[in-house]
Amino acid sequence: MKRGESGLSLVVGVNKPVGMTSHDVVNRCRRIFGERRVGHAGTLDPAASGVLPVCVGPATRLDPYLIGHDKAYRATVAFGASTDTDDAQGAVVKESDVPAEAWSERFARGVLNEFVGASNQLPPAYSAIKVGGKKACDAARAGVVIDLAPRPIVVYAAELLAVREVAFQGRMLLAWDVAFEVSKGTYIRSLARDIGIAVGCASTLAGLERTHVGALGLENCVTLEALEEAGVRAALDPIDLLGFRLLFARDDAARRIGNGGALDPRGLELFCPPDRSFNEMCACTSGIAPSCKPLEDGERISVVESNKLAAIYAYDQEKGRLKADCVFRTGVIRGCYL
Repeated sequence: MKRGESGLSLVVGVNKPVGMTSHDVVNRCRRIFGERRVGHAGTLDPAASGVLPVCVGPATRLDPYLIGHDKAYRATVAFGASTDTDDAQGAVVKESDVPAEAWSERFARGVLNEFVGASNQLPPAYSAIKVGGKKACDAARAGVVIDLAPRPIVVYAAELLAVREVAFQGRMLLAWDVAFEVSKGTYIRSLARDIGIAVGCASTLAGLERTHVGALGLENCVTLEALEEAGVRAALDPIDLLGFRLLFARDDAARRIGNGGALDPRGLELFCPPDRSFNEMCACTSGIAPSCKPLEDGERISVVESNKLAAIYAYDQEKGRLKADCVFRTGVIRGCYL
């Protein structure tokens, strides 16, 4: 085993605190697990808290499969001031009066409802989007304005939770607490900015907590302090996180998978993902059911062997074969069966 390798391959959910970068969390996890190969699936800004999936060891290869999930947030949108970063980390660049109707819950719900659905969103200037090989946030800090192209997003839900006053950089501002459910790539900071435009005043994101990344909810995440105590006992089941249909590899199929060989789906039984509350976090096979739905071209399948995630395969319709997309030589731990 190479230096800096623990032999572990697992996924944990961290409840990131405000003030830490996602990379700070990764570094902490490296120390906790004694493993240099650690990565997160979906950046959270330092000012935000909440769900951060963290992959350890060879499981870091799951990152591209996890970052594409829909997400959910609890956000506080403050009115009467805007910042250069569109959140509490930035400097106030504009102040304005707030229309009296913005205090009305009925008015707030009407405005939020206009944001539900598909649209093109202009990302914030301070973002990790790269243009010409340079991050927009680095250019913004250097005083260079980069024209970012609008990106397609979907807001599935925008539920008003409360209308209240909040303290913001020495001011008391009207704020809406909102629960958002959104597609991958949606910037809540941009939603906060655009909601202010719809209301007719300056606005900014005063607080943000991510509550879900796909199937992973805040209730299944642990603090870094708790992770120090729990270690591998905090591992989650990647089968639940991925949400793909699955098959159990035995005998010849298991040998083929070990070598990354293609599989003939005929004769292989597929199963639906476990139908259970994610709170259970167990690696047992209860809750699964056979799936008779035909394979679709490009569909990914989780392959389980010896109660570990052994591989992810993708269906090639033209050749009628399941081909290896990602193989884990030692498998990825399936949670609390340890």
